Amino acid sequence: MTRPRCTVFLILLPPALLYASLFVGRFAVSPIDVARILFAQIFPIAHDWPKSVETIVLQIRLPRALMAMCVGAGLSISGAAYQGMFRNPLVSTDILGVTAASGFGAAVALLLSANALGLQLTAFAFGLAGVALTYRLARIYQTTPVLMLVLSGVVVAAFFSALLSGAKYVADPESRLPAITYWLLGSLNAASIKGLAMALPPIILGSLGLLLVRWKLNVLAMGDEEARSLGVETERLKGIVIVCTTLITAAAVSVCGMVGWVGLVIPHVGRMLVGPNHRLLLPATLSIGASYLLFIDDIARTATAGEIPLGILTAIIGAPFFAYLLRRTSATWH
Repeated sequence: MTRPRCTVFLILLPPALLYASLFVGRFAVSPIDVARILFAQIFPIAHDWPKSVETIVLQIRLPRALMAMCVGAGLSISGAAYQGMFRNPLVSTDILGVTAASGFGAAVALLLSANALGLQLTAFAFGLAGVALTYRLARIYQTTPVLMLVLSGVVVAAFFSALLSGAKYVADPESRLPAITYWLLGSLNAASIKGLAMALPPIILGSLGLLLVRWKLNVLAMGDEEARSLGVETERLKGIVIVCTTLITAAAVSVCGMVGWVGLVIPHVGRMLVGPNHRLLLPATLSIGASYLLFIDDIARTATAGEIPLGILTAIIGAPFFAYLLRRTSATWH
């Protein structure tokens, strides 16, 4: 696929899937009715459709589809940025412990019978605290070596994973434990306009920050010494990347639970389409990630009578695809 065609494809794919998601579901809504309902929000069109249909499209399916796109795009661009910063194709968004910390925060909120907003705020706060602890442990003489960041992330993730196991151990097996287990598997079933309003600002802010420094990520991927010799303030750049990716990942985990493999696999798909240049790769991963998780969520809510957790589907699809990439590239990612 040529670059102009690839660009057009990546631009048109997310809105096309978004529109399709609004009429796909157990309750049948025709594509024409969906289009008329959407246009009626802008233009004076006669409302000759049932009120229940408009409620399904605007208050149930649209917030959920937008949430899936935001989470998928955010996790994908975060994974691409981390893989460039750490110079490692196996790096994903949970390397610094944000996912484990957010998971523990959500478990605490569920144990305390917090409402949806309280759960999201607690998970988001614990995610930020987990990465702050990782960054503090990795600091050595005013520097943050990549190896120390990775090792500190392993320690913090293991610590919060143990706390999460403890929370599940003391949880009521009749009510709290199933709620914690289901939340950890990942789902957009509780997506709402309020949840979207909470998750959207940090995801947008973090994504914009990564897009603004994507040129410097190309230099940072060459190594710290080479980047410093070219005038890049590596410690400052690392801090910006870590803050931006943490905002995105903590917000994503707080609203839909642990959704794995998106931040690991999608950046490689982007490299297959546009190459390793972060100036093109990061915008491409936004489009691919948004489309991918939206497609997965459509499958999750329509494939069976009961909703399938997102984490199960992303692992079932992501793991074999990543194995295929390994075989195709022979572990060469340049």
